[in-house]
Amino acid sequence: MQNLFWTRGRRRWARACGVALLAGLLAIACRPDMPQITDARPNVVATSTILADLTRRVGGAEIDLVSLLKPGDDPHVYEPVPKDTQRIEDADLILYNGYNLEPGLIRLMESVGVRGRKVAIAEVVPPLELEEYSSAVPDPHVWGDVQNAILMVNAIRDELIRLSPQDEAAFTQNAADLIATLQRLDGWITQQIQTIPPAQRQLVTTHDAFQYYAKAYGLTVLGTLIGISTEEQPSAKTLQTLADAIKAADVPTIFAETAINPRLINTVAEEAGVPLADTELHADSIGAPGGDAASYVEMMVANTRAIARNLGGTAAAWPEP
Repeated sequence: MQNLFWTRGRRRWARACGVALLAGLLAIACRPDMPQITDARPNVVATSTILADLTRRVGGAEIDLVSLLKPGDDPHVYEPVPKDTQRIEDADLILYNGYNLEPGLIRLMESVGVRGRKVAIAEVVPPLELEEYSSAVPDPHVWGDVQNAILMVNAIRDELIRLSPQDEAAFTQNAADLIATLQRLDGWITQQIQTIPPAQRQLVTTHDAFQYYAKAYGLTVLGTLIGISTEEQPSAKTLQTLADAIKAADVPTIFAETAINPRLINTVAEEAGVPLADTELHADSIGAPGGDAASYVEMMVANTRAIARNLGGTAAAWPEP
């Protein structure tokens, strides 16, 4: 019986000590003169999934990154939601593509109170001058040339260092590692495209998103169903003209895109008597997590393998480091 009272007493004493300790910790935490533990990482917002992926790889754990668009979203026609307004207003840094890739989000940024710095990352690259479009409508798809993506990475690194100078070493090393991968990717893409017979290095896609890619790696964009923005709607005459050009050039296959309904490009394929490629291309967005295009690098690899294989070349595996 004595042992029972002793055991109960010890338990009451332990509970009392625990309560006192907790109360003391709460009192200290609530003192106004005590520093509070918070997440001091800068808040960075990126618009497109491609830009967000590059920023994530440069910023690493040193930033709190939000991507406004999700994999598969089309930035040309994306309509902002209320949460986007709050995220933009709260951001310390806003990185967007520019060249009017994401018109809805650009309009939003211009209409709300923005306290963070806004930077059009893709506009570090001089736009291609295309005969089909006026100089007032620049082609925003600069990342199609991996050398341009390297320029974007450099710009992202510099903006992050400006935002958080104490993390310069981490940002610089992360960017250097990513650029080394991109240099390998650039050479690998060139090798794959060179396996396509020269007469068949002609690209037909749903919208005009591959001019930078084609110019960098030795392809010709024979034609597209619509222009550089997916907001456009093709006419019946456009469909027929494109089908006639495909037949005249003896193009082996044409390509649909993941974010655009394939119905109209399938109509062009049927009219021209050529098949649609067995793999859709990723034009304006990376793919879903866990897929074969879940990052910028993987997206470029997946597109290149699809293009090379469907145009009569070979598609080697991407050599992981």
